[in-house]
Amino acid sequence: MITTALLTLAIVTQDQASLRAAPRDSAAQQAALWQGDALEIRGQRMDYLQVYDHRRERAGFIHVSQVRTVSLQPEEAPQLLSVVRFLRESPGAEALGIAYTAAYLKAAPAEAIGAETFDALGTMAERLARRASMKHGKATSDVISAHMEVASFYGVGFKGYEQGGSMQLCYNGEAFRRVLALPSDAGQRARAALALTRPDCMSPDLHPQERLAQDQWRAEVLDKLSAAQFASLPEVSKNRLRLRRAGVLASLAFEQARRGEAPTAAAQRALAELAAVNKLELTDNDRQDYNDAAIRVGASRWAAETALPRFAKLTLATEAGQAGETCVALYENKADGKPGKEAVARRCTYGIVWAASASAHPDGQALALAVQPLDAWRELWVFRKSAGKWTVEVLPPASNGPELGYVEFAGWVRGAPHMLLARETRIAGRLRRNFEVARLDTLTTEKQAGDLGTLAAFRWQDAAWKRQTVILR
Repeated sequence: MITTALLTLAIVTQDQASLRAAPRDSAAQQAALWQGDALEIRGQRMDYLQVYDHRRERAGFIHVSQVRTVSLQPEEAPQLLSVVRFLRESPGAEALGIAYTAAYLKAAPAEAIGAETFDALGTMAERLARRASMKHGKATSDVISAHMEVASFYGVGFKGYEQGGSMQLCYNGEAFRRVLALPSDAGQRARAALALTRPDCMSPDLHPQERLAQDQWRAEVLDKLSAAQFASLPEVSKNRLRLRRAGVLASLAFEQARRGEAPTAAAQRALAELAAVNKLELTDNDRQDYNDAAIRVGASRWAAETALPRFAKLTLATEAGQAGETCVALYENKADGKPGKEAVARRCTYGIVWAASASAHPDGQALALAVQPLDAWRELWVFRKSAGKWTVEVLPPASNGPELGYVEFAGWVRGAPHMLLARETRIAGRLRRNFEVARLDTLTTEKQAGDLGTLAAFRWQDAAWKRQTVILR
């Protein structure tokens, strides 16, 4: 932090600037300083400033070309804010920008400090955290680590989570919370809401109850913009908010269903937000977010359906198993259309059984059912009768994972022992969308393609699937 008694500071503008023991280039180096380091000025000798580094608790000399002298008098605040505005849009200068923001907050009268300052602070802190999460060479990583230490000295907080074998670093969002608490324009509120609701900045170790509370809070944050503010945003920002809302609401629908609450409203709104995205205004960087949101919505889309199907030859029933379990029982119907006394197949799960998704083969020898164990991962259960015996097979979206993905029933092939499947996954950053023709007896894939138009068997695609799925977006 900046000592309150200081009215003039020297802010380091170069990385690895030398704090020397004497005012000469040949003097011993006391420490290597980094852009954004703030130094107390105690005098000047020749072309060196005599300074004290409160962060390292060390005195020394630094060349005047490596620092900028900053006054903390109130009349200098507008000039400091101008520098903050410039550095806000300068990638790589986040630590320096945070230092100037801290100086402005010290110099400016309280009534002059508005949302713009905290918007700039949050933007720079988040960008620094994103840079720190990327893979770099050792030299670049050392520089970024030093910049994060500088930012931390000013009270900027970061948190880290291990995801997929790598560390994801995130800004804790304090400045963005202030933006939402202060009078702010639509752009500032949109940036704050998007920064505070990033899915990659949620702890993967949250308890289900904590995850539900977090998703509810994220949904509330994304609704902090009024209808008029949302309408005034550029289309790119509208798209980003719609995508984030769609993903959050899809996760919320899953969490509500797991608690036995009605998920229909959240799921229907998630579908509506995804459908409202203007695909012509998606940037290259937004396309991955669009696909990720679509997979999340696709995984939970059955939460939007309430009508339970009825079949002439089969009856599906769900019942409570052990604590937290849902058991699925399949019955063959008798001649009068009522189910038999004994279930012909039974399987239990801790996931969500979407009974509305059930689809029975016309001859009553197979049934497909969507089961969702995680908020962004949906499996397909296939009940099959062979040689008078029923079995249940579980088809996951992918053999590796889980990350993001779903596999769903797309239709029965008339006159052939085949079923149609659709899969969409994002594993290790790679999006994959597949349409498949699988044998019913072995569930092995006979044909597959990224475009269903190249598979003749998809002329038998289920009409309800075609109408409801998001994979055909």
